Amino acid sequence: MKKTLIFLTVAFLVQTVSDLWGSPAEDLVAQKYSAALAKIFDVQARIKGINRVFEKVYPVAIVENKTFYIFEPAAQKRVYRLVRTSPDNFNVAAGTLAAFTLSFWDNRMACVVTGKAFQESDTYAFLFHEFVHCAQWDCCDLKLKQHLSIFQAAMKNKDYMWELQYPFPYAKPDFVKIHGELLSVLDQGNASRVEFLRSELKKSLSDEDWEYMAWEEWKEGLARYLENRVRAVLGLPENRGGESPPFDRVTFYRGGDKFIRFLERRHPGISNDMEKIYQTISSVPSSK
Repeated sequence: MKKTLIFLTVAFLVQTVSDLWGSPAEDLVAQKYSAALAKIFDVQARIKGINRVFEKVYPVAIVENKTFYIFEPAAQKRVYRLVRTSPDNFNVAAGTLAAFTLSFWDNRMACVVTGKAFQESDTYAFLFHEFVHCAQWDCCDLKLKQHLSIFQAAMKNKDYMWELQYPFPYAKPDFVKIHGELLSVLDQGNASRVEFLRSELKKSLSDEDWEYMAWEEWKEGLARYLENRVRAVLGLPENRGGESPPFDRVTFYRGGDKFIRFLERRHPGISNDMEKIYQTISSVPSSK
């Protein structure tokens, strides 16, 4: 009986360690980042009332020693378990904090980070920004962009980097002038002026350019909007990147952030419905 009890006790301990790490307890990477990963649940508890997207946390892939270490959340136990490792064939740069699908993991989405990213004071604000992208992927990312002509053309040409490299006319004088004013007017809440400027932007851009702008305002703008809500809770400075010329892709992070704030003031809770907020952002404005 005593031997049986000892055996069961050892078995329980082994199972407990397995539950915590998802791999042998001596795994140094799992131990090294256990506290940083556990803090995700602490932050989530503070921010989950902001938006329904934060009711869930997502996998985190830590890249270290040229290896991906993929951790999945065990929400009930408030821990991340190491579930998979794989060689880093992407050559992920130090300081990376981004969300993308992993081909070696059945194209599942994860927030990919390196250890350096955890050394920054605003790491968790950026991490939850990336979790928004994970939620977008789960919700409707592919469903929505399949209807975009720019996406269809990119896939035909096997251009898988189109979201980062689309040749948008950021320096076009009309765009700089109109979008610059729009960023200011959105803060003022002048609905008729916002509608007019969105209409002028539409006229000044090709159909493809409008598609791209609206897509980035939804995808990155929503993530930035919620990131800044998280920053407010955590006592961190607002992220205003992209607000001033010269404009580039990050301009749509800030433009989308401000436009969604504007829409939230008029339609509280609209940012909880990802498809609806996209349809609102991408709709062709009135020309009156």
